[in-house]
Amino acid sequence: MDQLLIGKMLRYRWWIFLILGLAYLLVYFHRLSLSVVADDLIAEFATSAGVMGLLSSVYFYCYAAMQLPAGLLSDSIGPRRTVSAFLLIAAAGSIVFGLAPTIEFVFFSRVLVGFGVSMVFIPTMKILSQWYRKDEFASMAGLLNAVGGLGVLAGTGLLGQMAQAMGRRTSFVVIGVCTISIVVLAWLVVRDRPRDMGWPSIAEIETPRSSEPVPGAIPLLAGLRRVISEKYFWPVALWFFFDCGLFFGFGALWGGPYLMHVYGMTKAQAGGVLSMIAWGMIIGSPLMGLVSDRVFKSRKKPFILCGAVLAAEMLFLYLNPDGLPLPALYAVFCVFSLCASAIVIVGFTTTKELFPTAIAGTSVGAVNLFPFLGGAIYMPLLGRVLDSVPQSSPGCYAIEGYSRVLLILFISSLAALACALMMKETFAE
Repeated sequence: MDQLLIGKMLRYRWWIFLILGLAYLLVYFHRLSLSVVADDLIAEFATSAGVMGLLSSVYFYCYAAMQLPAGLLSDSIGPRRTVSAFLLIAAAGSIVFGLAPTIEFVFFSRVLVGFGVSMVFIPTMKILSQWYRKDEFASMAGLLNAVGGLGVLAGTGLLGQMAQAMGRRTSFVVIGVCTISIVVLAWLVVRDRPRDMGWPSIAEIETPRSSEPVPGAIPLLAGLRRVISEKYFWPVALWFFFDCGLFFGFGALWGGPYLMHVYGMTKAQAGGVLSMIAWGMIIGSPLMGLVSDRVFKSRKKPFILCGAVLAAEMLFLYLNPDGLPLPALYAVFCVFSLCASAIVIVGFTTTKELFPTAIAGTSVGAVNLFPFLGGAIYMPLLGRVLDSVPQSSPGCYAIEGYSRVLLILFISSLAALACALMMKETFAE
């Protein structure tokens, strides 16, 4: 086989990853962006914190609702078309958010953004499955998740600087225009598979003399039935529910109040500790993929290791809810990010490897329902637990409430570890 052609193909796929990575950065950017401009919205539209909470949840509900359709569309019309079309919707949502004259338009814009960015991750995973070898996939998924960590930083620090320099409205219009630019690049450069460029598939490069037939297409409903009837799908799905419910509930919502109420931190101080979640994703996600692909050569072993460490950490926090020195808190949240967030890339890799590539989008889309279902349940559940204990002072939850929260998180981490032990090893040499 022409080595120059192979070299060109292997270089080209990095351009595809770069463009899709920029699109995925927007997913996390919009997920965190509302927290930066919430005070501005409350003042501008004379609304309340409760309305802001509802506005924030709109993104998650839209995102969760579209995960299975994202898989079905990726497997039918193709991931490139899916990403391009829905990113245009996200771009429109960002521009409407910047120009919104009323709070109703703000809600409408968040619906557009939620639906738009919900169609990035699954199609990207589908494309990566076509352009990278099986033993490269977890590493590439790790790099993608690291880009998500950059999106966390952009959605907080960078947006804060933009909003201060040019205002909230102009900032989101600029972001919308940048999103349109990414759409153009995706349409011009990204291709669903090497064969769309007239090149051989990755499998043909690896085994050019292989006589195995190319797997045929699997009808959508048949593919969905195959996914939900696979017994080893459910330990992974339930692991996502418990692990991401724990992560979203504590890391993305109640971790900040915990640091401020129990440790008396300012918002800036708590934000510094919480930034370890982003850095854990940025550094830990590629590392987790590399460990799975190259070191352990296993999917199940990293699950069990991270599950055990996470359970030990949650038990430690439950037994020591206060009094930890600042460096220990930084370490705790870094380990928390590694074991509850960075590890998810191995979960998506495992899901993909349970099924034929033809239904990679459907399988990953189906399992991606469970992280957001976990977040949707755990966030209000932990809030009710906190409300069940009298506040230590107005607007400040008591340490007894957080102790109950940490106990629930410890039990949830044990449930996640149990799911990991029941998973099937999908790594193949």
